[in-house]
Amino acid sequence: MNDALDLHRRAVVADAHNDLLCAVATRSPELWSDFFRARWLPQLQAGGVDLQILPVFIDDEYRPEGALRRTLRMIEAAHRLAEGNADAVGLCLDGDDIDRVIGDGRIALVLALEGMPGIADDVELLETVHRLGVRVGSVAHFGRSAFADGSGEDAAGSRLTRNGIQALAEMERIGMVFDISHLGAGGVDHVLELATRPVIATHSSVRALFDHHRNLTDAQIAGVAAGGGVVCVNFFAGYLHASEYTIDTLIDHFERVVDVAGIAHVGMGPDFVREVLDDTTAPCCVQTTIEGVPADQYLPGLDGPEGLPLVTEALLRRGWPEADILAVLGGNVRRFLRSELGGAVGV
Repeated sequence: MNDALDLHRRAVVADAHNDLLCAVATRSPELWSDFFRARWLPQLQAGGVDLQILPVFIDDEYRPEGALRRTLRMIEAAHRLAEGNADAVGLCLDGDDIDRVIGDGRIALVLALEGMPGIADDVELLETVHRLGVRVGSVAHFGRSAFADGSGEDAAGSRLTRNGIQALAEMERIGMVFDISHLGAGGVDHVLELATRPVIATHSSVRALFDHHRNLTDAQIAGVAAGGGVVCVNFFAGYLHASEYTIDTLIDHFERVVDVAGIAHVGMGPDFVREVLDDTTAPCCVQTTIEGVPADQYLPGLDGPEGLPLVTEALLRRGWPEADILAVLGGNVRRFLRSELGGAVGV
């Protein structure tokens, strides 16, 4: 484990999806910064996280009428927690910011929108949220949005809507990275047909290894790679296997993406939801399943960011070369964002 810890410390570790903003934003605004510092910063630091994509996810209770207000509240929470913890983190608007913050020994934060219910069909608001610092976005979750269907609606066989096509073009114009995670199968294929810039899957695993609609087919994974994008493997146990919830099962998904896409197109999208769900769900409303899989099963030791060194240990145990481990832990995602966000973007 000592060799693994040494390698992990030397790596740039990038987590492409952590819903911690949901927990932060449930507090009063005067607590946002201190709550992040007390609850989440130690976990990120213990896990060696250098680059964290922070999605803005809007729970059903705020949709549709309160979705935009909740979106703005969570964006503001991200800005305030970054300002209040400037010694440890930095909110990044472009690739230069990412390089500078990581170079300072701090955690680079990148804002994302998940599903965009606050945008609805107002494509012009994409530029508004971009001005506020959002740099990554997906256009659907499990259900149906104004832009596309989520993967839970795959039986409908739908592609992007007219607004969805406009949203993809607008995101490419303003420099916002398109995230295909949660998008329905037809929508993913449609994006890969239309996209003129690389896309990312921030938290998606492999359908060939476990046939669940939240996972990507080999053809889709290959399509992301062919366009220069990155597939970040989801750690959520229920999407990895029907019953074997082990770290070796997770590594199987990493290896399949490498086989299909190549080592340069693989990253980590852990989707550490256990603490967020515990923190934000009332006892009366606890879910036992999510989209047909167990909601309360997690990989041993990998239910939060502090467990990330276990991934490095498992990859070494599988005999992965050091250079490949460094790429998957975060080198690929850092390079991708550095390239796609460029420098001196501003707001």
